[in-house]
Amino acid sequence: MRDLAEIREEIDGIDAQIAALFEKRLGLVSQVAEYKIANGKPVLDRERELSKLKRLEGMAATPFSRKSLRELFEQIMAVCRKRQYQLLAEAGQTVAGEFQPVEGLKLDGVRVVYQGVEGAYSQMAMQEFFGEACDAFHVETWRDAMEAIRQGKADYAVLPIENSSAGIVSENYDLLEEYDNCIVGEQTIQIRHALLGLPGTALSDITCVCSHPQALMQCVDFLDQHRDWERISLKNTAVSAQKVLKDGRPEQAAIANPVTARLYGLEVLREAINYSEENSTRFIIVTGRKIYRRGAGKISICFEVPHESGTLYQILSHFIYNDLNMNKIESRPIKNKSFEYRFFVDFEGNLADAAVQNALKGVKDEALGLRILGNY
Repeated sequence: MRDLAEIREEIDGIDAQIAALFEKRLGLVSQVAEYKIANGKPVLDRERELSKLKRLEGMAATPFSRKSLRELFEQIMAVCRKRQYQLLAEAGQTVAGEFQPVEGLKLDGVRVVYQGVEGAYSQMAMQEFFGEACDAFHVETWRDAMEAIRQGKADYAVLPIENSSAGIVSENYDLLEEYDNCIVGEQTIQIRHALLGLPGTALSDITCVCSHPQALMQCVDFLDQHRDWERISLKNTAVSAQKVLKDGRPEQAAIANPVTARLYGLEVLREAINYSEENSTRFIIVTGRKIYRRGAGKISICFEVPHESGTLYQILSHFIYNDLNMNKIESRPIKNKSFEYRFFVDFEGNLADAAVQNALKGVKDEALGLRILGNY
């Protein structure tokens, strides 16, 4: 049996040869990139890569080394593509040319739309971001808000995107992909749910409670103490309070913010019924203009990937390779495509950053249908 130190010394020698050959390969890759830049050719040539991988597999002596060789060279090819993307970005081939940097958002003299009625959490988020005196109007649905932007009736829309307890607002993720609007800001507000009823109502009078589905979910611990209560889902917490007032039925209650109770002349029957004291909702501010603040630090994108093994890993590797911190990834089913998904990613960076441009170029070339949703 050979001595371990002797074996390791031989391995070190082989590794040094591999490293030198890899550096040589990267040099040739730079020449390939120069040719592709000059001739307008794409970085990814999937047919050539698959053909080459097949040839390399044929050089293997065992099934194990065959699979290992393929995995090794898939990584080598991926790294070399990233080097080409770097050179393309340095040559001015970027993917965010339609986005224009601005020093700050115009907040004075603008019209803002939110979903719901007066007293909705969306209105509170809007007032936090734009100020209480902003020129605002409300619509019935989140889609209506996006339409108002597209039709030029509003400059900005305020939409909830995720709650710290109940998770994402999936419909608004889908609307971000459907509409060509751009995220330019975000506002997080603390959620304080209370049980509201008509003045003089006792808790024992209640037989049904209405609210937005996420609010019902966020108060599930409290509601489970009253399993005989019917739970009714409505479009908005403030709409629920409005319904209680309009119907005038003492057996009906709503879950909404205590501020809403004062607004509609209702009584707070029970304070703080959401199960998490740290419950908060993040709202996004969208507009029809492709702009971003020069100091913006978060980017949202969405994309699809080929329905093949390892494709999502390859896409996400562009963020890792460029030292970009990914904050969030979500998936949504693609309409009319069974068990295929669209991915939404939030990561740190600014569209003017070279590392961001490099990563986005790689994602655009290797994914399907990249959309930059905003830099804010």
